[in-house]
Amino acid sequence: MNICVFLSAADLDERYTRPAREFGGLLGKGGHTLVWGGSDTGLMKVVADGVQESGGRLLGVSVDFLAAKARAGADEMVIAKDLAERKRLLLEKADAVVIMVGGTGTLDEATEILELKKHGHTDKPVVLLNTAGFYDGLREQFRRMEDEGFLPRRLTELVFFAEEPVGALAYLEESRGIA
Repeated sequence: MNICVFLSAADLDERYTRPAREFGGLLGKGGHTLVWGGSDTGLMKVVADGVQESGGRLLGVSVDFLAAKARAGADEMVIAKDLAERKRLLLEKADAVVIMVGGTGTLDEATEILELKKHGHTDKPVVLLNTAGFYDGLREQFRRMEDEGFLPRRLTELVFFAEEPVGALAYLEESRGIA
């Protein structure tokens, strides 16, 4: 399975890097391909290291103005002309999506895939990996949106919240009939 991971390229604390490395290791051991933003910095590097060290494949989609930070040695690297094309290519190449901790770029990517799902333009499974409770506030906001009628589909049809990497991958494999 090609699993797109949206996450930060920032250097972060161990409470975030440990689960990212663990998820990458699980992904690689499972014979999956990481589809990610292609950067060789921060959490993006950590998850890619985990995948590569455990025998998985790396498919990066960088963007023109960040090409200098693209990971050398990826199995495949595509350079998009802008962020919109990058997002489109990442989703196009993925069978499933995992949203890990990140900033505004990650949030933008997360809301795009959820909007596509909401309108029935994709049926790809989406997992929000809630490392160290990072997305507790967002989960609460999504629940309010659902409760007050802002979502035409149940929240559980749009996204699965996982607290640990093993649960995230298990959900994806089960939803794709692999487990």
